[in-house]
Amino acid sequence: MSVPRARLLELMKAQCQVFATVYNPEGLRLGNKVLRQRLRGPALAAYYPKRTVSVRDINNSFGPHIETWDEAEQERLEHIEEFVNHALC
Repeated sequence: MSVPRARLLELMKAQCQVFATVYNPEGLRLGNKVLRQRLRGPALAAYYPKRTVSVRDINNSFGPHIETWDEAEQERLEHIEEFVNHALC
């Protein structure tokens, strides 16, 4: 004795409603397996060490009250100055 396909689909739809799953009678690849997984963001973020304080952070915090030497910033400014001088020639 065979059960009609329509009856099986109704049963499958009711089952999906009861167990809060996705009704997919055609068996299409929807990506629900991936979407149900836990997010990896917090684990990946915890892998990398915390950001350390830079010279720029100190300068921003204390302003002109403290004089510091930021070598990367000086190189950046020199590069910009060379570029401007070269562009004007």
